[in-house]
Amino acid sequence: MSFSRQAKLQILEGEVPTDCCGMAFMSGLLHSSGEITLSGGEMSAVILTDIQEIYAFANKIIHSLYGDYMELEIEDDYKINKTVYYKIILPPSHLGEMLRDFGFMSESGELDLSGMIEPRLVMEEHCKKAFIKGAFLGCATSSIKLTKVPSEKTSSGYHIEFTSHSHRFLTELGSLLAEFNLMGKIVQRKNLFVLYFKEASQVSDILALVGAYDSVLELQNELAVRELRNKVNRQTNCLSANISKTVEASMRQLDAIEVITQTIGLEALPEELQEVALLRLANTEESLDELLKLSKIKLTKSGLNHRFRKILKIAKELQE
Repeated sequence: MSFSRQAKLQILEGEVPTDCCGMAFMSGLLHSSGEITLSGGEMSAVILTDIQEIYAFANKIIHSLYGDYMELEIEDDYKINKTVYYKIILPPSHLGEMLRDFGFMSESGELDLSGMIEPRLVMEEHCKKAFIKGAFLGCATSSIKLTKVPSEKTSSGYHIEFTSHSHRFLTELGSLLAEFNLMGKIVQRKNLFVLYFKEASQVSDILALVGAYDSVLELQNELAVRELRNKVNRQTNCLSANISKTVEASMRQLDAIEVITQTIGLEALPEELQEVALLRLANTEESLDELLKLSKIKLTKSGLNHRFRKILKIAKELQE
């Protein structure tokens, strides 16, 4: 199950909004996944979704507000990637009243399909949240993939996006979210517009705003797992780099000692240099710190390194 679908199901387990919040919720849902058509003088409105559970949730709102029920059908024309889509049909007997209440029709009966969000529906903060919740259920998606095994590498980013054919709707939805300090960007992909949020903190805040609290916890846990894995990788890379440097330095020192041995002999070196040369020959792979631990030489790491530099210099001069 995708991360966004899981979040939507969590929302649908929450309290069903009623009264003004119920209208705001239905408006957000209809804006984001609805179709309103007028054919032969007959008007109809449906909600298209791949989440069947939305029907029961929204039906409770409609029954509470209008005492009526919606119908649910499987939409055969919307089978994409083996996903079954459902058509939730708003009741014709109260459709005009609903469209006026949800901000799609004027009092004179004129339809408004411009994508404008009716201001009176989002006057209060709780109504704004209800509208955003409906919009999230209708058109929000995410490609976040949670880590199932701590050692498993999951490289997907953190983002949530809202898609729509209406630029105006996404612009106004973006303004609503901005009131909660959530700043998204709008881009166009082919014939769709996309309002997206890419920062993990903003994704987490959006999930909390719409009531997907379990998903917030899962996302925070994912952040912690990835940070721990990255830290371990950094430490491992650093250790590997240090080992490589130690081996490289040791090889240079051994090569220099070999040059001196084959030319003037180690006995030609000052006693303090003979001492560290023999120490290196006896411990070819150890770091300077380990060499000091293995020897009785009373030197600091810097002092030992200084003596090896002298040996390298002598070997270079002999080669030249």
